[in-house]
Amino acid sequence: MEQQKKSGFVALIGRPNVGKSTLMNHLIGQKIAITSDRPQTTRNRIQTVYTDDRGQIVFLDTPGIHRAKNKLGAFMTGEAERTLKDVDVVLWLVEPSLYIGAGEQHILELLKQVKVPVVLVINKIDTVEKKKILTYIDTYQKAYPFSEIIPVSALKNDNLDTVLEVLMKYLPCGPMYYDEDTVTDQPMRQIAAEIIREKALRCLQDEIPHGIAVTVEKMKERGNGICDIEAEIICERESHKGIIIGKNGAMLKKIGSSARHDIEKMMEERVNLKLWVKVRKDWRDNELYLKNYGYQKEK
Repeated sequence: MEQQKKSGFVALIGRPNVGKSTLMNHLIGQKIAITSDRPQTTRNRIQTVYTDDRGQIVFLDTPGIHRAKNKLGAFMTGEAERTLKDVDVVLWLVEPSLYIGAGEQHILELLKQVKVPVVLVINKIDTVEKKKILTYIDTYQKAYPFSEIIPVSALKNDNLDTVLEVLMKYLPCGPMYYDEDTVTDQPMRQIAAEIIREKALRCLQDEIPHGIAVTVEKMKERGNGICDIEAEIICERESHKGIIIGKNGAMLKKIGSSARHDIEKMMEERVNLKLWVKVRKDWRDNELYLKNYGYQKEK
């Protein structure tokens, strides 16, 4: 008799910049969610799929839970909190600490309403002394009855097999929701826009904070192994526009070149990428702009 396979949905939650997207990318073995050293890099809920002989895990990578400062921030936090209601297991990612701060306390309050197994993953253990890891585990064990606590380094791929093993353990038996070759349900247009935003965040460093969005206006196959992509980088100030373009267009070329390389790798074909920069004042607090740029609550 063939053994029933496990399948289900896992919410990946945590405060900004704890490494959720890095962990998810390494778990599925492919870069889908963008990463940077900036908090709040992920803005939408991103769905990815891991499949092996044991079954299938559908990961929901959420924006970092934080105190919202504008309507975009409120949308991001709302996305993360709503996800907790739709899953079979919650995977909470934290950094090694002997102190549970206000942000983590808020998440603990949310978890008290959760009726599914909660697995705690303590990330970035490569940054601390090994002998201290047990004390970090003990700190969190006293705060909540976690189903499991797993120390990992997402960046170094350390102990990630244990994470997959534990998640399979707590998932119910069920059908495969996607075929075995699927790694995400995100449209390629959305992935391309996110890759461009990632490269902008990295190239611009601290010059422009979170006030940029990216929209792909055109994505068309030529039919000879080349895809034409036209995209707009949205910013909030005229002064920001000048920084993004750079002297003689140097910064925009740098962003475009870096993004094109990753998009070509993802699409496995040549890409002709054209970028423009547009100013939309205070777009992060404008509901119409938020809707147009894809930041809208699900009905």
